[in-house]
Amino acid sequence: ATAGRPADEEVSSDSETESPFLGRRRREAAEEEVEETPQEKKLRLAKQYLEELRQLEEERAEEEEDLEPADLIGDRLKEDVLEQKGRLQRLVAKDVQPPDPARIRVLRGHQLPVTCLVISPDDRFIFSASKDGSLIKCKWEVDSGKRLCVVPGGKKGTEERHMGHASHVLCMAISSDGKYLATGDRNKLIMIWDAATCKRLHIFTGHRDAVSGLSFRKGTHQLYSASHDRCVKVWDVGENAYMETLFGHQDIITGLDSLSRECCVTAGGRDGTVRLWKIPEESQLVFSGHQGSIDCIQLINEEHMVSGADDGSLALWGLTKKKPLALARQAHGEQGAQGLQQPYWISAVAALRNSDLLATGSHSGSVKLWKCGEGFRKLEHLLDIPLVGFVNSLKFSAAGDFLVAGIGQEHRLGRWWRIKEAKNSICIIPLKQKTTASSPESPGST
Repeated sequence: ATAGRPADEEVSSDSETESPFLGRRRREAAEEEVEETPQEKKLRLAKQYLEELRQLEEERAEEEEDLEPADLIGDRLKEDVLEQKGRLQRLVAKDVQPPDPARIRVLRGHQLPVTCLVISPDDRFIFSASKDGSLIKCKWEVDSGKRLCVVPGGKKGTEERHMGHASHVLCMAISSDGKYLATGDRNKLIMIWDAATCKRLHIFTGHRDAVSGLSFRKGTHQLYSASHDRCVKVWDVGENAYMETLFGHQDIITGLDSLSRECCVTAGGRDGTVRLWKIPEESQLVFSGHQGSIDCIQLINEEHMVSGADDGSLALWGLTKKKPLALARQAHGEQGAQGLQQPYWISAVAALRNSDLLATGSHSGSVKLWKCGEGFRKLEHLLDIPLVGFVNSLKFSAAGDFLVAGIGQEHRLGRWWRIKEAKNSICIIPLKQKTTASSPESPGST
């Protein structure tokens, strides 16, 4: 631990030498190959997975007495196969009802614009961060709207003795087991927190500019980070280790996302590209289709993603095509006087994982919900949810029963405009559905 800091550990990616953890991992992998053939390993992992699945579904079968565990396991395995292939598309968008504005809950606590938020995997808590000159990091209880934990920020230059960030926080991520929370700031720092206690565990350094994107690989404690320094870094939070750095973007990276595969996707700002990074191969695929700065991105499933740009366009991508499968231009309309109109920037996108439901945010006065057409080849506008201010972050709950928006008087990345009547807040939007049952997949999606 660095002298003067709290008793957590600082890990830097500045060293050119291979991290001890990466070397150890390779040695262990080599030893494993000697002791166990690939077929034996595959069989062992499959048996382990089926046993875990059997225990899980037996517990569910006790609650749903009319179903046999075997039926539940079969259905679950089919869903898992479709999910891994990126073909799972639950058709829920057609059943979503416009929410009652009176039922939208507004949580206040940040002094300056909310820049990012995440929802815990069990949908019980929301973590949010803000510009706040410094930062306030809040942990909210979804049911009550109660603030459970606040880590106030410090003034610039007080990082040595302060527990929180001392500059704008731009991004955050939570691990799929809900154990770790990661936050990244304008001051090039990544902080790792215990999500249950809000205690800081580690500081990761090495980025040479603002940290603008974070995502944990699903099912692991592997963390991907992106920065305005145009590179992507890979960390192992469980081992408290830096692993590698990848380069390719020609402008600042503005957003990043990942799922369970060992890869991540990034939005490259004004270089006009979206990139898929294959971590083991240290290679990348380049996608282009927007005309402006690409400011936000999210994966829908393992094979499809959505991105938004400041030219007002919303793009739907398949990872096997270099151009968008569908593109909605001026998705939030235009602003300005006659002859001087400019499209409203898309400042946030969200996807309900493995479904056909999307959400977009801007400063146009509403959050928009969208339906992905069959095979992800069409974008259809569903409805508008009135919200005043810059929508800087959007997240669906895992169950899809609510959407959370992080609202600010300013855009998360700058101060081009200020909407005085907006409230710096978290908005929890309930999503009602016509029916509770929905088809697990689109007939044409396989």
